[in-house]
Amino acid sequence: MGPGVTVVIPTYSPSDGLLNLIAEISLEPGVTRIIISDDASPVTADPVLRAAAQLEGVEVIRHNKNAGIARGLNDGLAGALEHADSILLTFDQDSRVPAGYLSALIAQLESHESLWSDNASIGVIAPAVVNDASGDMRYPTRQEGGVLVTEEVIQSGALWMVPALVKIGGFDESLGIDAVDAAACLRLRVAGYLIALAPNVSLEHNLGDSRQMNLFGRSVMVTNHSPARRATMVRNRLRLAPAEFKQSPKHAFRTLRRVTVNSTLGAITGENRWAKAKGSLSGLRGKKDKPN
Repeated sequence: MGPGVTVVIPTYSPSDGLLNLIAEISLEPGVTRIIISDDASPVTADPVLRAAAQLEGVEVIRHNKNAGIARGLNDGLAGALEHADSILLTFDQDSRVPAGYLSALIAQLESHESLWSDNASIGVIAPAVVNDASGDMRYPTRQEGGVLVTEEVIQSGALWMVPALVKIGGFDESLGIDAVDAAACLRLRVAGYLIALAPNVSLEHNLGDSRQMNLFGRSVMVTNHSPARRATMVRNRLRLAPAEFKQSPKHAFRTLRRVTVNSTLGAITGENRWAKAKGSLSGLRGKKDKPN
């Protein structure tokens, strides 16, 4: 009998694709419950959320005020603690789960069982490859203690160790939506945990309607986030930068370089270039945009 797994899916204005995702997850062994934490969706999402609430093993939490993804992830953590599950599996609402996905991640964990027991050093494990519509995204990796590791992973499709999340205080709700997973990974690393990857495991997930571009012979992923999202992306990354530099200067520099390249290319290519440029500049100034 494997570890108990609580699944949480933060949502906002979900489509019928949410029901498909729930169906895919429900087929995975070890899932004890699925929590849908909705971030104050408009009434147009009522039919989908009502349909989800009627499914066996699914709990839907509806919030009246928009607060971002971190609150939804913490709803999942609270649910895992309530049911004494040792693992929290987190998903974005637009991800897709291939058959055997959870089993593959659990098998990878169990191959390093001494590293995720009560005194675990693995804080989270995620697929090594993210299949975006524009192409595959791969993390910079290294081996540590026989484990393939990186510095941070996107939260969708990741298995988080509940005791580790409790130790770092859960997900930082003050960040809202952007860099929430990066902040959690940073705090896990500071606390001595590994950010592990599962080789040969992949997840289908779109990263902000991104596209691949060639820059000096290298393939670079450029996202198509809105100006407001670009502002929070830049602002939150700058907020994390001092702690990142203290923990890993190499990763901090790599992260700021990636954000700079993404912001620059987003401002000179695609649509709404000036608005995107102003969004990134707003993030640099630390200015918070008024809610829409």
